[in-house]
Amino acid sequence: MTTSDVDQVTVQVIGNAMLSVAEEMGAVLRRASYSTNIKERVDCSTALFDAHGQLVAQAEHIPIHMGSMKGLVQSLLDDKDTRQLCPGDVYITNDPYTGGGTHLPDITMAAPVFHEGALVGFSANIAHHSDVGGHVPGSNSGDSTSIFQEGLRIPAVRFMIGGAVNEEVLAFVTLNSRLPEERRGDLLAQLAAVHTGGRRFSELHAKYGSTVIDTASGQLLDYARRRLEVAVAAIPDGTYRASDWLDSDVPGQEPIRIQTAVTVSGSEISIDFDGTGRQADVAINVVRSALEATVYYALKAALDPEIPANGGFFDAVRIDAPFGSIVNPRPPAAVAARTDACQRVADVLLAALAVAVPGRVPAGSHSSITYVTFAGPDDEFFVYPEVIAGGAGARSDRDGLDAVQVHVTNSSNLPIEALEIEYPLRVDTYELITDSGGAGCYRGGLGVRRDIRVLSRRADFSAHADRQTFPPLGLAGGEDGTTGAFVLRPGTDRQERLPGGRVSGISLRAGDVVRIESPGSGGYGDPRRRPAELVAHDVAQGRVSPASARERYGVVLLPDGSPDVDATARLREE
Repeated sequence: MTTSDVDQVTVQVIGNAMLSVAEEMGAVLRRASYSTNIKERVDCSTALFDAHGQLVAQAEHIPIHMGSMKGLVQSLLDDKDTRQLCPGDVYITNDPYTGGGTHLPDITMAAPVFHEGALVGFSANIAHHSDVGGHVPGSNSGDSTSIFQEGLRIPAVRFMIGGAVNEEVLAFVTLNSRLPEERRGDLLAQLAAVHTGGRRFSELHAKYGSTVIDTASGQLLDYARRRLEVAVAAIPDGTYRASDWLDSDVPGQEPIRIQTAVTVSGSEISIDFDGTGRQADVAINVVRSALEATVYYALKAALDPEIPANGGFFDAVRIDAPFGSIVNPRPPAAVAARTDACQRVADVLLAALAVAVPGRVPAGSHSSITYVTFAGPDDEFFVYPEVIAGGAGARSDRDGLDAVQVHVTNSSNLPIEALEIEYPLRVDTYELITDSGGAGCYRGGLGVRRDIRVLSRRADFSAHADRQTFPPLGLAGGEDGTTGAFVLRPGTDRQERLPGGRVSGISLRAGDVVRIESPGSGGYGDPRRRPAELVAHDVAQGRVSPASARERYGVVLLPDGSPDVDATARLREE
């Protein structure tokens, strides 16, 4: 059958049906899981692949997972004769260096899908598990120096054989986790999700026929590629460069530079990271799958957000990264906190594209994962992981968003009620940080302050974050946002700001408080062009202080909070 034999209405119906299957898989995974990290924070993704390993539909969950599942599917096709793939078999892996996700807590699961005895595709998902071993609870320390410190490495193995769970593999994984029952529950939830996807995908093949499904999938993949090529062709030919810095990987060392050159020639685009700094000594290194996912996200976001969520445009992008650099490390480099560097990769790509497509790229966002873990003592053991949101950069026509995730992460906030029911912790403060958004004609989004008090007799605190030294950048005359911080026991005579953003094993006692402050974001345009009425409204809402209104925006307020028009005009003229 040729591509012309399937009409475009049918192609779109099939495409939306496959996306609906991926979304249903995600709902099953969230509802069946045990850990708050999956069921509440939604740190997971689901997808369908065709029989050739092409991503044909991915639910809109976590951008860093874009392409991450492809590694396992491709390794199954590369390492096995398709006759070795059998109905009822399900595979898992988590090793970033051998085709499994981007760090060890992300366990990928994939099941071959069959129709009338023939392999027609794969149902896959990936989920961030709260603990897979390693030297700190949560398996996500920012200061590990080797992947062997970060947890259990799982090669591609069969988790289910002929429809029966491989209890030996399950026991091997649970034995290496500090939360074995939670791991068992989450893995079985992933299993339910791949079974749901496989069953629905097979039903689509039964309804339309495999030839029609394959043809429609091919058209959808081609369409995604053409969309990217059209978007690239609209950019003037040339090379667009940008660079930024990560905070020092180890206190006292020089910070690491992320540099990119985006080259456009007609409808072709290539990304070169030559000039990017050395491989990090700690866990902020980025393996190839994570780098690719970040590049795909940035191009889709800046050039054409409506590109279908499939792998059709992946091969249309050339990516070069020097081996031994932070964006292409030598094994066994540590990678647990790779998203900190991925966020900076997204920043420099968007900064380069801001020149190519002016007005379509926002100012710098908080671009930090700000990941924290609280773990309890052995007799009442718990692991609470959380990613704290921050400010999103202002755009050319509107203010930035407050307290959101940006770029490669899209996980949800864990509601305070769920946190306090699940863990022996209490949230004393949860608020936006006044003046954390960069001043501009359009104001940057605000960061978050969250104070968490330990209620158990003791707990260990680990964290990794960035943008605690280098602030999010303003754009087109807008000012920079604020940096983040971790502070122990704030407001007491034992207050201590933790040096750097990557710590592990900080011992806490009952009553101790950890303050987490996420970065704000950059403003867009000259602050003195922001209407005085909007500045007054920001002050009334606590987003901007009266002092900042005067000093940064040139707005003088009357006692009732309204702007003094004459005094503001004089100050702005000065």
